[in-house]
Amino acid sequence: TNRCVVSHGCVDARALVTHNRGHRSTMHATRVTNGGDACNRASFDRKARVEWKKKPALRKRCVYVEAKANENQVNAASTAVESEGTAERTVDAKELDAKYVLQTYARAPPVFVKGKGCVLVDQEGKEYLDFASGIAVNALGHADEEWLRTVQEQAATLTHVSNLYHTVPQAELARVLVESSFGDRVFYCNSGTEANEAAIKFARKCARKKAGVDDQAEFNHPPKQSWWNWGSSNETYTDANGHPAPPTEIVAFSDGFHGRTMGALALTWKKQYRTPFQPVMPGAAFATYNDLDSARKVIRKGKTAAVFVEPVQGEGGCNPANPKFLQGLRELCDETGALLVFDEVQCGLGRTGSLWAYEPYGVTPDIMTLAKPLAGGLPIGAVLMTEQVAQAMVPGDHGTTFAGGPLICSAALSVMKRVQAPGFLEGVQKKGELLRALLREALSDHPAVESVRGSGLLVGVQMNKMVGPLVNAAREQGLLVISAGKGDVLRIVPPLVVTEEEIKRCVSVLKDCMNVL
Repeated sequence: TNRCVVSHGCVDARALVTHNRGHRSTMHATRVTNGGDACNRASFDRKARVEWKKKPALRKRCVYVEAKANENQVNAASTAVESEGTAERTVDAKELDAKYVLQTYARAPPVFVKGKGCVLVDQEGKEYLDFASGIAVNALGHADEEWLRTVQEQAATLTHVSNLYHTVPQAELARVLVESSFGDRVFYCNSGTEANEAAIKFARKCARKKAGVDDQAEFNHPPKQSWWNWGSSNETYTDANGHPAPPTEIVAFSDGFHGRTMGALALTWKKQYRTPFQPVMPGAAFATYNDLDSARKVIRKGKTAAVFVEPVQGEGGCNPANPKFLQGLRELCDETGALLVFDEVQCGLGRTGSLWAYEPYGVTPDIMTLAKPLAGGLPIGAVLMTEQVAQAMVPGDHGTTFAGGPLICSAALSVMKRVQAPGFLEGVQKKGELLRALLREALSDHPAVESVRGSGLLVGVQMNKMVGPLVNAAREQGLLVISAGKGDVLRIVPPLVVTEEEIKRCVSVLKDCMNVL
């Protein structure tokens, strides 16, 4: 049998000693120091652990060696071993990714292992100032203490039960979302694209109800005639009772981004996203963003079920909507009976300096979609809607297995509490103004820079060149930023808890890197 010597009294460290057909399971002793104390902790090598899992007979021949030591020493040893294990696991991350992960992302080189606040650390120990926030997701930064405590407590209590049952966090989050917005009801999902898919379904179902379509009668007696000529003026359709077809068309806008699933993708502007997967959902029409005359041409009574628009575009280039544009869309929707849907997946929940991006415009939608920052980094989506929209839906019309679970909703409640705290949103506004002012001061003289725009901490720098080289150069200098638009907009979306000093550092790094353009 192998032998394991545990020295310096390591408490509760159990050394598993096995011997199987001449194979000796190598044991490694790791010296750990914490505040002058030291202890040795034994651990199996990888082969031994595999043997341990695969062959139960080995477990019967194990000898457990136990000793006693100070509890603090054990905790220090455990923490250090876990940290060492993390570093070991990430060493081959890029190789494993290349071998096993579907290559739909051109990932940057760093392999990140931890984060705190607005700082990320890679496996080499290099620190990065994170002004990408996981694509505008980490509103509270990394490892926020209050958020982490909430998640840990809920995870230890109840994680998932499905939507077949009630849970307190789900109900409480619904109350908070409704009471803080225009909405009367909320539907939970798992991402932004799912939220927009749900909104499409809700809009079309609502249009059917307005048109007097009897879905049960149609199900029992399908119509004998049906012509679907999407997007044309002569589309005709009658249900079993001879009612005219309800509106089904969805209008979206240039440079808009609503997701990558088939319905949301149909409303996404970039052709390179849509073309490889044609035909996507039929019944989509596009108008020009911030152009009300263009919108009037495609938003039509009896044809248009809903109009999807971002109050501030993110992926499209950090473009704020013109107030008259959103006000005009509200009027057009009221005139034609279409629903107005605000996609606030990226611009909502404090990102623009107000709780909801629509608030400064004085325009309220019929439906609003949310996702990215809502649960502080955990996957969530939500759809807020008026009672009129909600009344069109009945049990069985839509559903989801994972969404609205107690763990995710508890995390979201923690985020909502922080963002709604007195002074928080005012701070976002102030920091956004500082960021844009410093960027204009530092970069406006560069020939590649055309403008600095945005709202709150959703900021874009429009270039006349592709910003890829600048993104790479900044990353080399320890700053994470991303692109938007056609690749010619530098998108800057730091955590909402970013400090003024960190904003100044960001601008300083960008200024130093501008020579790559």
